Amino acid sequence: MTHQLDHLSHANLGKSVHARLREALAAGRFRPNDRLRIRELALQLGTSVTPVRDAMLQLVQEEALVLRSPRDFRVPVLSVKRYLEIRALRVELEGLGAAMAAQQADAATLDHLEQLLLANEVAIARQDLAGALQCNQAFHLGLAQASGMPTLKRFVDHLWMQTAPLIAAGYAAFTPTMRVGHHRAIIDALRARDGEAARQAMARDILDGGAQLLAYVGQMEQGATVYEQEKEEDE
Repeated sequence: MTHQLDHLSHANLGKSVHARLREALAAGRFRPNDRLRIRELALQLGTSVTPVRDAMLQLVQEEALVLRSPRDFRVPVLSVKRYLEIRALRVELEGLGAAMAAQQADAATLDHLEQLLLANEVAIARQDLAGALQCNQAFHLGLAQASGMPTLKRFVDHLWMQTAPLIAAGYAAFTPTMRVGHHRAIIDALRARDGEAARQAMARDILDGGAQLLAYVGQMEQGATVYEQEKEEDE
């Protein structure tokens, strides 16, 4: 090997661990109410516990994890009310982002979004749920980036991190037919510079299949409530 990589500083190592955990959450490797154990993750990532703990505390601040006790980090279980709030915000913010991207996106950006759509189709055909979910999230965040509105992109990313494990678990539970037709409609609207069509296609994409996922959220919320009640009785 002719080129040696520089050693990571503590700060950069923490950022790398944070990025890996975010990717795992987004890909559905952790499910709602899963407990993340610091030492186990440190062993898997080949690092000490300190950068893992720091990264997990940062994810708590981002509301991607919840901290029940100093050693009990868990993936959130969203209530129906919270899920509907996040979904409504996504419709508005991602719809605005799509409309702005129709005016801002250059040819290279459109080609990149097209490649993500094609990669998503390949993952679906292979029944690669994790790959399809990653492509789906990359498409949505890439579109927010293309809006030219950095603050909007940060908000969208924040909302995605709260819902990605839930969406992944829901898709795995009721195995719907994953589709990217709305993504195709979005790209067509972007190429036509039709902001309103892009906004409407984004809203349909977010809301499509919502009834099944909403029912799943209700089941998860009920299960979490029963668990907490039983825990209190045991104590």
